[in-house]
Amino acid sequence: MTSAPFPDRDTIASKLAILGEQEKAYVVLLMENAAQDENLIDGLHRHLDGAASASFLNTLKLENLGKWIGETAPARLQIRLMEAAKSSQHPAFAAFRRGLSRSGGLEKAYPPAAV
Repeated sequence: MTSAPFPDRDTIASKLAILGEQEKAYVVLLMENAAQDENLIDGLHRHLDGAASASFLNTLKLENLGKWIGETAPARLQIRLMEAAKSSQHPAFAAFRRGLSRSGGLEKAYPPAAV
């Protein structure tokens, strides 16, 4: 039995750009396998870079992506998602970061220490 190849960053970026129900299921499946984390993060960067260079910036769609992925991603990805969101000051990254922050994923993964 041969294993399926990991998807490349362009495939993942296209799934994140569409983000319908089928695409969400595909991305959730990717997030279940830690071996695919690099490709997932690379695909996210590719998608955000594409959004940043587009002639029309759909901030609501980027915020919704950030909120959805923050709520869905496992704890091991939360810091990497936030690092990706903070990797540029462009409004596309800022919109994604707002949604990611609203998701509360980072706080759920790493709750503040009780004093």
